Amino acid sequence: MGKVYGRVALIGLGLIASSIGHAIRKWGLAESIAGHAKSEGSRSAAIELGFCDEVFASAAEAVRGADLVVLAVPVGAMGAVAAEIGPCLKPGATVTDVGSVKQAVIAAVAPHIPPGVHFIPGHPLAGTEHSGPRSGFATLFENRWCLLIPGAADPEAVARLRAFWQGMKANVEEMEPEHHDLVLAVTSHTPHLIAYTMVGVADHLRRVTESEIIKYSAAGFRDFTRIAASDPTMWRDVFLTNKEATLDILGRFTEELLALQRAIRMGDGQHLFDYFTRTRAIRRGIIEAGQDTAAPDFGRGKPDGP
Repeated sequence: MGKVYGRVALIGLGLIASSIGHAIRKWGLAESIAGHAKSEGSRSAAIELGFCDEVFASAAEAVRGADLVVLAVPVGAMGAVAAEIGPCLKPGATVTDVGSVKQAVIAAVAPHIPPGVHFIPGHPLAGTEHSGPRSGFATLFENRWCLLIPGAADPEAVARLRAFWQGMKANVEEMEPEHHDLVLAVTSHTPHLIAYTMVGVADHLRRVTESEIIKYSAAGFRDFTRIAASDPTMWRDVFLTNKEATLDILGRFTEELLALQRAIRMGDGQHLFDYFTRTRAIRRGIIEAGQDTAAPDFGRGKPDGP
């Protein structure tokens, strides 16, 4: 495809940003890559691993002259970062993000984007439970979805950002912010909350019974709770900023769980069989759609930030 942008600035050098840097290198999508992280260790790793040409302790310095700025920090930090970089953004540049919540990010970031700069929120549905600059890899986004929230942004700027993600072999689709947050509450946010909770239940049982329940956990427990290893700061921010959608889906989940609880108590095997048959078919549909092969499941891990 060739170069889409001249200079790209990665603000936050965690899993997603480092993977973007590696993918840019692999596919030749930019002339140069600048990076910013508060941690000196993260900045050093970015240079050592080669996914940044330059790194800066200041986000404002990192964005100077950048044609594309990618905000890859926890959603709770987006507003403060936007306020810092706003006066330094190049006219005509595009600012995007990779946060798992969109309404809150738009509210926090948009007021700090000056006229003449394009703000196009985004969210790649890709990741792992690992974090930090050393966890990234160039193929993370291949055959994964990247959702763009263009709003009233300039169509040419949107097309250019779309081409950038497609250059990293992602599938790109546009979505409204409210719908995005509801969809992610189902596919990512609530599953993470349940996984964290199940680990907490297992640990509580271990303490109460003095058993080795975690040591002897079966593959099902390990697979189901693996995403509970994801970055705590990011997930704290996700739940606080996507509160309404997450509580809605969590309420629906609780209702389903109570129905299953009643079926088990009443010995209603037919209800259990029918429910499991229907949900197994849905799970197979996910696999057939390619969202469980060739890359980690979407929704796992997100930018760990600086």
